[in-house]
Amino acid sequence: MNTIEKVTCWGDTHHPKWMDIVRMGLGMIIFYKGVEFGRNPQDLHTLLEGSNIALWTFLIAHYIAISHIGGGILIMLGLLTRPAIMFQMPILIGAVIFTGRSIGVFDIYSGFGLSALVLGLLIIFLIYGSGPFSADEYLRKHPDV
Repeated sequence: MNTIEKVTCWGDTHHPKWMDIVRMGLGMIIFYKGVEFGRNPQDLHTLLEGSNIALWTFLIAHYIAISHIGGGILIMLGLLTRPAIMFQMPILIGAVIFTGRSIGVFDIYSGFGLSALVLGLLIIFLIYGSGPFSADEYLRKHPDV
């Protein structure tokens, strides 16, 4: 058993039930941000244009919106939680870097705090998994479905 399998097994067996509520809330926040980016893509374009990746802004903006909407739903349901989190990680790492750099880390309106909190929660759920109240757990207990 390699290290990743050990961590995954440990997280699956030590997952408190109350953390499922936090996971569902995290999924809702990510889904909401995806819908917000989809409705107001100019905000995301403005943030990305100040970076060195301005050429890829269009593709990155669409990846972020689609990944947040789909990943938020999957995280909320607890279905394919770890793969959904892996698609969110580069987005949130970029968000922490860009929001911390563009306005200032300790500015109250920077969005850095929310980005850092969501990134931290994603790391926690990457370790702990989806939990007992999830579609993953239901499918594990009912393999004939």
